[in-house]
Amino acid sequence: MKKEYDILVIGSGLGGLVSALILAKEGLSVCVLEKNNQYGGNLQTFSRDKLIFDTGVHYLGGLSKGQNLHRFFSYLEIMDDLKLQKMEEDGYDRISFDGDAIEYPHAQGYQNFVEQLVKYFPEEKENLENYCEEIQYVCSQFPRYHVVGKDSYNEEILHLNTKRFIESVTQNKKLQSVLLGSNFLYGGDSENIPFHVHALTVNSYIQSAYKCVKGGSQISKLLIRKLRQYGAEIHKHAEVSEFVFNANNTLTSAKTIAGKEYMAKRFISNIEIRSTIKLIGENRLKKSFLNRVLSWKPVSSCFSVYLVLKPRSLPNFNYNVYHYSSEELVWNAFRYRKEAWPETYMLSSTPSKHHSEFAESLTAISYMNFDEVKEWESTFNTVADEHERGEAYERFKLEKTEKMLDALEKRIPNLRRAIQSIYTSTPLSYRDYIGGFEGNMYGYMKNSDNPLKTMVSPRTKIDNLFLTGQSVNMHGILGVTIGAFNTCAEIVGKETIDQKLVQGT
Repeated sequence: MKKEYDILVIGSGLGGLVSALILAKEGLSVCVLEKNNQYGGNLQTFSRDKLIFDTGVHYLGGLSKGQNLHRFFSYLEIMDDLKLQKMEEDGYDRISFDGDAIEYPHAQGYQNFVEQLVKYFPEEKENLENYCEEIQYVCSQFPRYHVVGKDSYNEEILHLNTKRFIESVTQNKKLQSVLLGSNFLYGGDSENIPFHVHALTVNSYIQSAYKCVKGGSQISKLLIRKLRQYGAEIHKHAEVSEFVFNANNTLTSAKTIAGKEYMAKRFISNIEIRSTIKLIGENRLKKSFLNRVLSWKPVSSCFSVYLVLKPRSLPNFNYNVYHYSSEELVWNAFRYRKEAWPETYMLSSTPSKHHSEFAESLTAISYMNFDEVKEWESTFNTVADEHERGEAYERFKLEKTEKMLDALEKRIPNLRRAIQSIYTSTPLSYRDYIGGFEGNMYGYMKNSDNPLKTMVSPRTKIDNLFLTGQSVNMHGILGVTIGAFNTCAEIVGKETIDQKLVQGT
């Protein structure tokens, strides 16, 4: 007889690993399958010139004692082993614009957040306090945002629109742009997106903002170590190519490209929802569900430039920069003009191991539509399965890199002189390594006019198949972690999960 697991998890992104660990802690036999060479999805890091670069996780929020992510990670038994560096209290994010020498800070702690911005907007104190109050209220209305408690959405809040809300808080155009300045964290759309997406994202970092020392992959490594301690099995280079169903439409096993078959009582899919649909087979799903999911528009992808710096050539900065060529651009920054690219970018630095006042590397990221790399979409390239994409692709990357460096040199004169080597990633890199549809950064675009359109229950029409991950509901480290707990609550019961969270944190 083949071994049958209680739970088979497909995909080892954060949602899959957290779900697997929660259920392994409940005493279930768990197996995780990952197609790539590295576990972790968006948590993956890569090494160049002996330095570590993050692919997706550049900083984390809500990790101070008593805060929500701290409580979730404590329950998962990884909190104490995380190596973290707190970002600058008075400005973990700085928002800047062409033609304006000021860098507007987003500070940690709500009182401090207001105090730091009032220096630049002295007339706006009350408006800033209202903004902070509203963010905290909206977050309080979300299931599991405060770990336990509410178990249903306040639908009225789902329809709040970010643009309309921000415009109702302040008439000051500059302040509106500053408050929205980190919207790269949810795909750069503040015109259509529900306000709760903005609130849930921003609240975490205002609570507390940290960088992972040596990159976000330490989260996946710690989760995997814990999984093994609880007896779970984890396999990489195990891409699932087929779901096997019995006559009652019950999922019985998953087959990999290598021909191995894994049997289980229940299955959790942590892969892109469109890939899950292919494995299920469209004939097993309602047409209305299929049409809804296939009509979702992916969040934009991005182009990233990773710069290894010469020793002691540039001062380090312990914050992120979000730069825009104009204030108006903030509202829908993902809609860039190719000829003016990059009209916006996020910039972060990593301190040198030996001389922490200096930076050893910089990462700059800007939006990029998949259309720009469409001519190479049939190519595939990862460490585990290497293929060249050709000279034209290399030229394309070089041209984009030069444009990015031109933009960065407006801020850091003579930056090129400080660079030792340059590496890049495009939407194709994100697609191939992380598995997002068209390399999307954060799942699918949400709209306040129809917020339920992109919300999917973790429980599917296949009785023993469940969903988790960023293409289902909330994205980001906190959103995906909350999603994983919600998925597991469907399997072992909300009361069980709540009780364990209260005891374990």
